[in-house]
Amino acid sequence: MANQFIDTARITVKAGNGGGGAVSFHREKYVAAGGPDGGDGGRGGDVVLRVNSHMSTLMDFRYKRKYVAENGKDGSGKRCSGKDGADLLIQVPNGTVVRDLATGEIICDMSGDDDFVLARGGNGGWGNQHFATPTRQVPRFAKAGLPGQSREVMLELKLLADVGLVGFPNVGKSTLLSVVSRAQPKIANYHFTTLFPNLGVVPMEEGQSFVLADIPGIIEGASNGAGLGHDFLRHIDRCRLLIHVVDVSGCEGRDPVADFDAICQELAQWSPELASRRMLVAANKADIMEDTHLLERLQAHVEQKGCPLFQISAVTHQGVRELMYAAAAELVHLPPMITYQPTYVERPPEIETSAPLEITRTEDGTWLVDGPWLRQLMANVNFSDYESRNWFDRRLREAGVFQRLEEHGIQDGDSICLYNLEFEYQR
Repeated sequence: MANQFIDTARITVKAGNGGGGAVSFHREKYVAAGGPDGGDGGRGGDVVLRVNSHMSTLMDFRYKRKYVAENGKDGSGKRCSGKDGADLLIQVPNGTVVRDLATGEIICDMSGDDDFVLARGGNGGWGNQHFATPTRQVPRFAKAGLPGQSREVMLELKLLADVGLVGFPNVGKSTLLSVVSRAQPKIANYHFTTLFPNLGVVPMEEGQSFVLADIPGIIEGASNGAGLGHDFLRHIDRCRLLIHVVDVSGCEGRDPVADFDAICQELAQWSPELASRRMLVAANKADIMEDTHLLERLQAHVEQKGCPLFQISAVTHQGVRELMYAAAAELVHLPPMITYQPTYVERPPEIETSAPLEITRTEDGTWLVDGPWLRQLMANVNFSDYESRNWFDRRLREAGVFQRLEEHGIQDGDSICLYNLEFEYQR
């Protein structure tokens, strides 16, 4: 199981909840009225993604699917704030694309050194020290912390390789990779020897090098789920250059031209942009070629499509050096490796607002409104943004919050307190 290649995983992450604020009053000898000194709750921990260059699969996520960060601690007296919850660090392989499970939109592409906050912890609630006013000198209430964000996401590993080897099974891709790099893929004379992608670094002169990926053999219908190749077509997406390996030996009675066209068609059905990517053709097994006419037909066909052909034998190393130099020369002029830009737009969650609210009034006339759905609603509002505040006001009106307050007898100018937010009521 240790060598099993897992390149997709579905996980649930939950950031920590904020700690609750404290209700406390200063007590000291010879101090008659110390006033409120309840501290704030600590902030909940974030869920943070970090690239681990030593990871090559998503195997770690096969059995553990739920990740929860630490909650913030409650506040206490003497204006002592609660401790912030510890962030939860999740390590992923380089090249992991994170998608929202419900929409499939890209949240982030973990292809660099920067960490990414996948779920933010909830803010801690205010202690009663914040609610003292000239008319409310003894506030006997504090606020609970807000819940942390929760997400369901799909992790999708797309290998980071400059050059990808594509072709039918058993055409010699793994042998070619083992010859030009230190990679040691399994090599045998049967189809689907390669069950998962292999990476190797191809050293060139003057310290230059590039990463070469051996993709499991693609067959006709792979883009629709046939064979093994459909599981790994995603790993070619980032490749800047493709080397199409074709068997020209004629040993299996195959037509190299038909094989070339079939693979190109599968690439086009998977991604039209991928099919238009720069491609070199490696006519492999030339050392045991039975009919030179097969090679001549293939060369005329691919050169007509603008793809240079190199006659090679991965086993005897014939033409391999020239092919690698040609690949390195092509990479100099090609654009950098693809990184995927986020397409996910944060949408306020659908919140059930029909649940009852707890409405109370303090001795100084302040209206306190509380309820689980209200906490969830406020956790998704940016109160420093004008549009967010307007959206929040609309949701309160649509949910009938102000109507319920009016039924309880609220008047213009009365203060309303919603957790860490206090404002005057205006009809």
